[in-house]
Amino acid sequence: MIPAMPATALSSRQARRTVKARPSLQARRVSFAALRFGRLAAMGTVAVLILVAGVWGSWGSAQYVMLTKGRERGTVEVTRCGADTCTGPYTPLSSGSRARERVVIEHTAAVKKGQTYTVVVKPGTGEVVRSGPAGVLYSWVPMGGALLLASVVVAGGLGRTRPAWVLAGSGIALLTAAFVTI
Repeated sequence: MIPAMPATALSSRQARRTVKARPSLQARRVSFAALRFGRLAAMGTVAVLILVAGVWGSWGSAQYVMLTKGRERGTVEVTRCGADTCTGPYTPLSSGSRARERVVIEHTAAVKKGQTYTVVVKPGTGEVVRSGPAGVLYSWVPMGGALLLASVVVAGGLGRTRPAWVLAGSGIALLTAAFVTI
């Protein structure tokens, strides 16, 4: 053995195999960054889609309850309830609104036979939705559920616990307020 050569030196063939078998540190960092970006982009997209679906689901009835200018407002006395809907006579409260013998309101835990509720008429239909604070909060219940679901995705998929707690707290507050007012 040559005295200047270390005893653990690899042959050139062994050195080439070692380099080929192990990716460089920079390649690992790049692939890790790409995978992390892909995960964050995918989970961020899922969280945003959940929140958009919550707004979409809520806006179907919230638009009538929140934007009441020019809409027919009045009261309905629930006289009959079926599996999905309740009916009763409509008494107008706003100018330009006309009385109706029968309007339909969704049968939920918030509507009981024999009770009178303030409502807004959906334009061009005989359907009504509850108005006032109870109606507003009840119409945004799907958004409360979406906030809770999105908080799980934000915490687990994105690893952002503080924003997830804010989303979850907002969802719980919205659902609790709706439950209390109804």
